[in-house]
Amino acid sequence: MTQRDPKAIIRIARETGAEEQAEPLDLSSRVRELRKARGLTLEQAAQQAGLARSTLSKIENGQMSPTYEALKKLATGLDVSVPQLFTPPVKDQVNGRMSVTRSGEGAAHATATYEHELLANALVKKQMLPYRARVRARSMEEFDGWVRHDGEEFLYVLTGVVRLYTEFYEPVEMRRGDSAYYDATMGHNVVSVSDEDALILWVTSLT
Repeated sequence: MTQRDPKAIIRIARETGAEEQAEPLDLSSRVRELRKARGLTLEQAAQQAGLARSTLSKIENGQMSPTYEALKKLATGLDVSVPQLFTPPVKDQVNGRMSVTRSGEGAAHATATYEHELLANALVKKQMLPYRARVRARSMEEFDGWVRHDGEEFLYVLTGVVRLYTEFYEPVEMRRGDSAYYDATMGHNVVSVSDEDALILWVTSLT
């Protein structure tokens, strides 16, 4: 069997939208929301900020790009920092999304050493990449060097027995229910040491 890049599962996840850029924040809408959230009229907010009412009105209607000095006054009047003028509130980021992956319905990506089943594949902009893996490898010689990639990683043994090899630590034998959390930029590989192929759950951060 041809050896494929063991890091392909990480690359595939990113290519499917995990690193999509967020839409830029509309300053005019943000200022209006902040003012209304504080129960201020246009006149009151302008007075607190030390700005002309007409200036604030133009900012809220997208008719003016405020100078940095005006932004500082506006932030002071709305009792926020300048960066908060460009940061959506946490409540605006809650979207209630969810993805259920039934057993055996994950996206399959096989390599010579692992059979990956990518979970929650329908979601984009994920902060984590969860996947199940059947560990085919039985020795380090089956790998083309260390696997390493950005982020951190969590490993949980579902069935069987594995040996976790890492670049800076002694190999660790792990059984069902055992778990490990490690820096994924550190070289790492996993092999099965049980008669049957072990099954593991991997969760990799994508930030």
